Amino acid sequence: MATVQISARIDSGLKAAIEDYCRSRGIIMNHFIQEALLDRFEELEDIEDVQRIRREPTRPLAEVLAELKLDGKL
Repeated sequence: MATVQISARIDSGLKAAIEDYCRSRGIIMNHFIQEALLDRFEELEDIEDVQRIRREPTRPLAEVLAELKLDGKL
């Protein structure tokens, strides 16, 4: 994967905290930030999924158990 440089302005205290965290754990700051951004994208997708699922109609438990053949009937 090709890499490119981005620029962002962040609070100096946050930058210091990131630097300290990465230094104390031997993590490259670029990797840490890239993973944090990817994690955030994943969280946003999960939120969208939950919202979509909440709009789905519900089904009675007995119907689901019967479909899965877990209702005790053959």
